[in-house]
Amino acid sequence: MGHDEFQKHEARIFTPSFLVLLVLTLIGFGLVALRFVKGIGAVSNMSDGYPWGIWITYDVATGTAIACGGYAMAILVYIRNRMHYHPMIRSAILTSMFGYGLAGFSVMVDVGRPWNAYNFFLPSKWQANSAMFEVALCVMAYTTVLALEFLPAILTTLEKTEWRTLQMLLDKLHARTGITRPERLDERLESVKELAAWLKPRLDKVLIFIIVLGITLPTMHQSSLGSLLLIASTKLHPLWHTGFLPLLFLINCMFIGYSIAILESVISCYAFKRPFETRELAGMARIIPWLTVIWLLVVIGDLAWRGQLAAALSLDFYSRFFLLEFCLVAGGSLLMFSGKKRESIRWLFVSAALIVLGGALYRFNVYLIGFNPGKGWHYFPALAELMITVGIVAFEILGYQVLVKILPVLPKLHTRQQHDQAHGVAEKA
Repeated sequence: MGHDEFQKHEARIFTPSFLVLLVLTLIGFGLVALRFVKGIGAVSNMSDGYPWGIWITYDVATGTAIACGGYAMAILVYIRNRMHYHPMIRSAILTSMFGYGLAGFSVMVDVGRPWNAYNFFLPSKWQANSAMFEVALCVMAYTTVLALEFLPAILTTLEKTEWRTLQMLLDKLHARTGITRPERLDERLESVKELAAWLKPRLDKVLIFIIVLGITLPTMHQSSLGSLLLIASTKLHPLWHTGFLPLLFLINCMFIGYSIAILESVISCYAFKRPFETRELAGMARIIPWLTVIWLLVVIGDLAWRGQLAAALSLDFYSRFFLLEFCLVAGGSLLMFSGKKRESIRWLFVSAALIVLGGALYRFNVYLIGFNPGKGWHYFPALAELMITVGIVAFEILGYQVLVKILPVLPKLHTRQQHDQAHGVAEKA
């Protein structure tokens, strides 16, 4: 792996957006603390009829699909051998690591008896026939794999750092308070650099096996997220309850993963004033519409086979949400089929956003909107539930924003000429 393909973004960490995200994060995690002190009923409107609310619907079912950018990029780079996309993969892995890690965290917030969570680590308590167990196992394992895939960025930084900021802070602390520096500090810091230099080439040798796991695990648990709703044949609306749920969820996560990689690249380049990666994104955009076409054909064919086409066009409450998800995905795909629009950053952003919104709405429809446990049960997320989700998302963005400024994550800008050419293309687009 070429570690020189990446660089950190040289910019201030403490910006106005940092402070806004920090406030939202503190509010969200403060409410999480309240949940553990006073119980889940203090912050949630969930019930026996709706045991899964916004946390599972968004943070797990939808959030993990949005976090599949690393999975999609790994398939593109290592399976399809498109190595010119390799500089974009570390940023996608970072986004995926936050998404999956926080999805696991939100499950712990959602579990009614979190003090029993240790049972998951006891094989005697496992239920191997459960799709939920398979999802939990794969999510935990994949989060670990993502951390290992991202570890080279940390090791590279440790190997090259001179610890000047730390030493400057210690010198200022000594000047103001008289507190002496820790003994043999320089030797210890040098040992850290030597350890990073020793570990990095050894990690590179086994990284291909980690990458294989990183491709296998999401394939398993994304399909299992669809399998979870197969049992709800009397509670999930017929527009979405089908034996093809595992396949639909798997394809759905792939086109969402590629689309979110486009959005992440465009937004980060715009926010950090970097050149847009127009050529790479245009190439990626050629793949997405074919995946969505397969997904849309399976959806239409399944509805026709089960005699639900009339229900899909009835324009009742459920039909409207179904048509909205369908039109968002189909509309974004049509835009991406146009070669001229693929060369435009603006249209790439719009089409990718439409596909992500449509794909995310599909998962909301399956897990929440199309789910009806029967008469007498109603659910709408409480304000505290929404703020916890907002806090988790804010923490993810905040973490990404900070880490790209202290670790080599973003694609390296090789020459000023390339930078100027890229800006010229972006302005033209």
